[in-house]
Amino acid sequence: MKVLIVGGGGREHALATKIARERGVSKLLCTPGNAGIARVAQLVSVDPSDVDALCALASHESIDLTIIGPELPLDRGVVDRFRRAGLRIFGPPRDAAQLECSKVFAKGFMARHGIPTARYRVCDSAHDARTVLASGEFGFPVVLKADGLAAGKGVVVAADRDEANAAVRAAMVERRFGDAGARLVIEECLSGPEVSFFALCDGTRALPLTSAQDHKRVFDGDRGPNTGGMGAFAPSPLLDAELQAEVMRDIVEPVLRGMRAEGTEYRGFLYAGLMLTCAGPKVIEFNVRFGDPEAQAVMPLIESDLLPLLSSAADGRLASGAPRMTDTVAVCIVIASGGYPGAVKSGVPIRGLEEAERVQGVTIFHAGTAMQDNQIVTAGGRVLTVVGTGADYREARERAYVAAARISFDGMQYRRDIGLKALQPASQQFTKTSDA
Repeated sequence: MKVLIVGGGGREHALATKIARERGVSKLLCTPGNAGIARVAQLVSVDPSDVDALCALASHESIDLTIIGPELPLDRGVVDRFRRAGLRIFGPPRDAAQLECSKVFAKGFMARHGIPTARYRVCDSAHDARTVLASGEFGFPVVLKADGLAAGKGVVVAADRDEANAAVRAAMVERRFGDAGARLVIEECLSGPEVSFFALCDGTRALPLTSAQDHKRVFDGDRGPNTGGMGAFAPSPLLDAELQAEVMRDIVEPVLRGMRAEGTEYRGFLYAGLMLTCAGPKVIEFNVRFGDPEAQAVMPLIESDLLPLLSSAADGRLASGAPRMTDTVAVCIVIASGGYPGAVKSGVPIRGLEEAERVQGVTIFHAGTAMQDNQIVTAGGRVLTVVGTGADYREARERAYVAAARISFDGMQYRRDIGLKALQPASQQFTKTSDA
C-alpha cells in the first residue's frame, strides 16, 4: 500500500514512525515533513493547505490512502476534494471538521444533540462580549474562546473582568487571531482535572483508543500563556473502564449520530477534550484529528497495526474490537525554542540527539526541525518531543528527562514538571479549572 501523510510536526513523525514499520506498506510519503520524518518517509514539498495540490500529488503517486495530520487542510475541505476525485483519505469532511474549526458550531452542535458541555454565550461584537461579562452571568474566572482556528492559542481563562476585557480587545478589536477572533464564545469555567480521550470513527461506529493528559501552559506549575502543548502522559490514570464507557455512550456516539442526522458522516480520529466535573465528564473542546503532543505519547503504546484500522475507517467499515495496547505508559516532553509561544529564532543547531536516543525506552519525535549544512537545526516553536515509556509513570518520566537533558541548543526551553500529575492521588487533581 502507498501511503501519504500530510503534515510536518511531531504528531506526523509519530504516525510515520508507526506506519513505516507495519506490514503491507510499500511506499510512505509525507508533505512537508521534517528532518526526523525524512528518516522513515520520502518528503515531498507541497503546501498542506493547498488541497488541489495535495489531490494532484496523491493522484500522481497513485496513493492508496492519505492520512491528514493537522486541522487546516480539513477545514479547507481536503477530504471532500479527495472524495470527488475518487481518492481514499482518512479524516472528516469539512462540515464535520467544524467541530474543531468553529467553536460556535461545536457549542451549537453539542446543545442540539445533548452532549454535556459548559454553559455559553456567542458574541458577534466586542460590545456584546463586554455586555455578557458585565452581566455577571458566568462570574470569574471565565473562559473566552476565539471562534476559529488559532493554533491552540485562542483561549483565555480570565481571572477577573480586566483580564477578560483585555482578551476581548485582543481578539475582536486588535484582531490578533485574524478572522478567527471575529466571534467569541464566552463560557463558564468548569472545575476538575482535564483528560483527552481519543476514538477512531468510521461514520457509524467508534472504537476507543486511549486517553492522555496534556500540559498547555508554557511554564512549570501551569503558569504562563497557553501553547499548542508542552507535554503529555498516556494513558490517563483518571479514566477507568467505567468512565471510558460513559464517555463513549454520552459523548462519542452522540457525535456520530448527530453528524448523520445533520447530513454528514464523521470518519477519522475524534479527540474529546474533557473536564471531569463533579457532575460527570463535560466537553471542553473537540479536535478532529489526533492531538499534538498526545499522539507522540499514544503511538508507542499501540501494539496493533494502525494502518488497517485507518484504512477501514476511511471506507466506513471498522470491525468491532479496540486495537491492542501495550501494558506500558508514556510521558512526553516538548522541547521548544526560546520565546515560544511568541516569536522564535530558527536555524539554531541542535546538539545531543544521538546521545538522547540511546536512553532505554526513549523515542524522539521531530516537530520544528530541518536539515541545514548536514546538521539538524530548529525550524519552529515546538522543536522536539522526547517520549519515555516504562512500566509506570515514574520510570517513563525519568527516562524522558534523562534523554531531554542530553539535548541542547541556544534558547532551548522545556517544562520540568511534565507527568507529575500522574503520580498524584486523583483527589488532588479535582481542583483544576479549564485552560484548554
